[in-house]
Amino acid sequence: MNRDQISRIAHTHHPIAAPLEDNSVRVLLEYALPRPESRVLDLGCGGGEWLLRALAARPGLLAEGVDTCELALAHAEQAARQRGVHDRLVLHHRSAAGFPASHAYDLVLCVGATHAFGGLVATLAAAREHLAPGGRFLIGDGYWAADPSPEAAEMLGDLADLPSTLDRVAAGGWTPVHGHLSTRQELDVYEWSWTGSLASWALDHPDDPDSGQALAAADTHRTQWLRGYRDCFGFVCLVLRPTSD
Repeated sequence: MNRDQISRIAHTHHPIAAPLEDNSVRVLLEYALPRPESRVLDLGCGGGEWLLRALAARPGLLAEGVDTCELALAHAEQAARQRGVHDRLVLHHRSAAGFPASHAYDLVLCVGATHAFGGLVATLAAAREHLAPGGRFLIGDGYWAADPSPEAAEMLGDLADLPSTLDRVAAGGWTPVHGHLSTRQELDVYEWSWTGSLASWALDHPDDPDSGQALAAADTHRTQWLRGYRDCFGFVCLVLRPTSD
């Protein structure tokens, strides 16, 4: 069982691969999509849930998603057909970094996928290349809500505290026009769902050769969360506009 398969199972009951409740997702999309007819690009779309919800809410919207995970893209394609929006969705199986878009977009998204570009600063620069005049960028990334332990810092990488994160955004030439800080409940619900979905799959498939690996992965992740980063990790989503074109 590879990392993509583990992630797909772990997100069974939390298709938004980020610590956000459904209403938080809805409000963020409302701020990010002021016009009913828009072109949207999701860089690191995973299973495509952000795009699927945007397409369902906006009949005039056209969407594209980019991801390296073939399994996630297959899920997005199937879900789009089930929801009747597949004719307005194009999926690209390739790296989000260096994606050669043929046109500009009214909204670019990258939520929980800044690692595809090497971090927040590089993601901010990449998004600008795809944005149409007057467009917006919806980004979601982690930050330190408290001083991290050395183990947490090693685990989660080069994060900053919230004010410093906003400083990086401003230095990149962006101005926030809306934002959302994931609540403790949203953060905990996400982690319980991730570990619980994976553990449940393992327990429901005891004869599967991957069952033991899945259960171990759930246990490891739960320990890392509870003992490593639960008390210091935060997640912020920002709707950004270029400070100057």
